[in-house]
Amino acid sequence: MSKINYDGFELETFDRAKNFRKYQIYYLKNFIKDPFLEVGAGQGGLVNLYKKFTNDTTLLEPDSKLFHLLTKKFRKKNIKIKNHTIDKIRSKYQTIIYFDVLEHIKNDLKEVKIASKKIKKNGRLIFNVPAHQLFYNEFDKAVGHFKRYNKKDFRDIEKKTDLKIEKLIYYDSIGLLFLILNKIFKLKETNLKNKIYFWNMLIPLSKIIDKLTLNKFGKSLLCVFTK
Repeated sequence: MSKINYDGFELETFDRAKNFRKYQIYYLKNFIKDPFLEVGAGQGGLVNLYKKFTNDTTLLEPDSKLFHLLTKKFRKKNIKIKNHTIDKIRSKYQTIIYFDVLEHIKNDLKEVKIASKKIKKNGRLIFNVPAHQLFYNEFDKAVGHFKRYNKKDFRDIEKKTDLKIEKLIYYDSIGLLFLILNKIFKLKETNLKNKIYFWNMLIPLSKIIDKLTLNKFGKSLLCVFTK
């Protein structure tokens, strides 16, 4: 693990995993309505994928360095960019999305409760997170993940908020297979970028398996709440 520089590693590597990013949008495109807010936009790796579905986009990024990167990257596009946290937002949105962000927040329930106040009636609050706490590993720890999620976590959140689950599925069965193999054989985190690129190439196979298994298994978990 010490041989890998994790500063920006997660954002840069997964944003380059285009097959995976497109697969995420495949599940989300029907839920994206204006006005739209992405929380923790990072380097904006998903913007060009979902921009075709929204004409009123706001990116929220509390990290100053990433905020300036986003400002520079999207200065010629009709996108609003804010440099603070969700609790400072005064507007309300029809869709709020957290792409692989909630796992970085220690008090996730508090974050969800705050975000739920920022969506309009019948709006959607969407989370994409890494799945299965059983497979929490050194990589998760190194990139700042507090946990991995199971369906029960979101059902518990539903009970403690005014939100209702509209969609709750696992996806990326091939990614889950790799997690299982790493767990069984205790594989070292070497050549991690190459492994991620190889996994990304197999996403089309994941799509087939996920469909056949009715999204019962997967490395990632998607939850869509409605208010």
